[in-house]
Amino acid sequence: MTVTKNLKAKYQEDVIPAMKEKFGYTNDHQVPKLVKIVLNMGVGEASHNSKIAEAIEAQLTKIAGQKAVVTKAKKSIASYKLREGMPVGAMATLRGERMYDFLQKLICVVLPRIRDFRGISAKSFDGRGNYTLGLKEQALFPEITYEEVDLVKGMNVSVITTAETDDEARELLRLLGMPFKGSNK
Repeated sequence: MTVTKNLKAKYQEDVIPAMKEKFGYTNDHQVPKLVKIVLNMGVGEASHNSKIAEAIEAQLTKIAGQKAVVTKAKKSIASYKLREGMPVGAMATLRGERMYDFLQKLICVVLPRIRDFRGISAKSFDGRGNYTLGLKEQALFPEITYEEVDLVKGMNVSVITTAETDDEARELLRLLGMPFKGSNK
């Protein structure tokens, strides 16, 4: 994918006509589109150490480009020594221009930085046209330096679309430049 064109323009100019041709849509508004991207970092150790929760929140804020929210436990679980209201992670929901900028950064910068990267799984769809990707460390993002990472934590990236089937969503993301492995579905 060329970096010269941003993803929103690419969606308008390339993806809509290709999707209309492949799936036989008669109207531009029938073509699936991105709704939001949700970034989530779960950190169980944060319930016992508030500094970890603050560090994770700050790192996710840098990655997302907007303020992250600390997520709190909804229920108490005695075996995990977890009480209701304790911090357990952080999340950020991206929409609009930030969503497209983040997806472009994910495709062009972050995924190629993964060691031995051969593409992402095309099987991580939920049956309703949404895709979730797990990353093993937050240091893959260029905003995070190795010096400020005291705890290596993974994160989930959920791409929410208006597609009704997984095939439509897979084709939408493939046309936007998402590097799926081979041609398996």
